[in-house]
Amino acid sequence: MKRVLITGAAGFIGSHLCDRFIKEGYHVIGMDNLITGNIKNIEHLFPLKNFEYYHHDITKFVHVPGQLDYILHFASPASPIDYLKMPIQTLKVGSLGTHNLLGLAKSKNARILIASTSEVYGDPLVHPQREDYWGNVNPIGPRGVYDEAKRFQEAITMAYHTFHGLETRIVRIFNTYGPRMRVEDGRVLPAFFSQAIRGEGLTVFGEGNQTRSFCYVDDLVEGIYRLLLSDYHMPVNIGNPSEITIIQFAHEILALVDNPKAHIIYNPLPIDDPKQRQPDITKAKEILGWMPKVDRSEGLLRTYEYFKTVVTRN
Repeated sequence: MKRVLITGAAGFIGSHLCDRFIKEGYHVIGMDNLITGNIKNIEHLFPLKNFEYYHHDITKFVHVPGQLDYILHFASPASPIDYLKMPIQTLKVGSLGTHNLLGLAKSKNARILIASTSEVYGDPLVHPQREDYWGNVNPIGPRGVYDEAKRFQEAITMAYHTFHGLETRIVRIFNTYGPRMRVEDGRVLPAFFSQAIRGEGLTVFGEGNQTRSFCYVDDLVEGIYRLLLSDYHMPVNIGNPSEITIIQFAHEILALVDNPKAHIIYNPLPIDDPKQRQPDITKAKEILGWMPKVDRSEGLLRTYEYFKTVVTRN
């Protein structure tokens, strides 16, 4: 039985990855320090013989006994609310944490996949965003702690690949949604769902003309799984290219939730907020044979069913 270490295992994406690798017959070692993760996301796995959980901060030395075949690095605050509240931890998990895991991968002769992000493109001047675009990032702005942590993470991963011959994979994740997102995550989808269910104002920044492209979590996990097992070591975008403006998205949520008290309110645009976000997934199609399958209407319906269980309706 192959063994895989998944950091950030109790987080939104990490927990879905744990489920997938258990389903595929792996021995899964989940690791999380729970500063943003929720143990409830993985507690259903605790009775299984092929699942272990380590409560650990990966910015400190990481030791896992026995063989390791794969490492998936998904530990990091990932929403603006989190990384503005925890800027130092965000930088450390992307730098020290990644360094520790690369060292572990080297010592175990394991293949490592790191979770990068569309935020490496910053507020893009190229649309849609392709992997060969270097980005437009403000390193000293409020989002810089996350953006630059991920950019450094890619750089040190490539250095280990080039200098040590380490088997590495890099996934650039675009906006992803689905069950197990935190209600107070601060990102647009959980915010809109929780505000609509409670009958509050859906907070739209600016005029809502900025765009996002939402990928359902099952599609993302499939893309990550294929990338890990592929022979491709350069970054690959995984996301859904179906682009929508935030104001259109707000109206979709209002129509789905159907709470007469819910409405739209407008606030000023945050600093360095990306105006456009759409992945070019040509590489994922050609190299991985991957495309998203869950359309937004179906994905939102599934996600709404989850949010109805965790948000109290006013």
